[in-house]
Amino acid sequence: MGEVRPMPGFGDLFTDLRGEDRTLRVSYHPDRGAVVLSLWSGPRCRGSFRLAEADVERFLALLTAMRDDADGRPGGTAPAVDAPTDPAVARTGEITGTVRREALPTLPVPRVA
Repeated sequence: MGEVRPMPGFGDLFTDLRGEDRTLRVSYHPDRGAVVLSLWSGPRCRGSFRLAEADVERFLALLTAMRDDADGRPGGTAPAVDAPTDPAVARTGEITGTVRREALPTLPVPRVA
């Protein structure tokens, strides 16, 4: 992992439904123009994602649509979003909106002899 900094004054901490000391830390770093989402297991950071400030509105629209759908509110489908295209990134399928609503594949549980 890179440099570990103290949690900035603007952020929050969420507990995983599974417990086991898993948390999600969300912090805003205006000096870097990013919102950082980091996954923690106890005192250890297991991974992080830096979301550009320019993508925050799109992220919020998705979360709002998910909440509205879960609450059964009208208009609970995700709005169409124009995802930025980067020629260096190969797009392998439809990624806008909620075109495909299906469960993620379940991976087999490793067996230990």
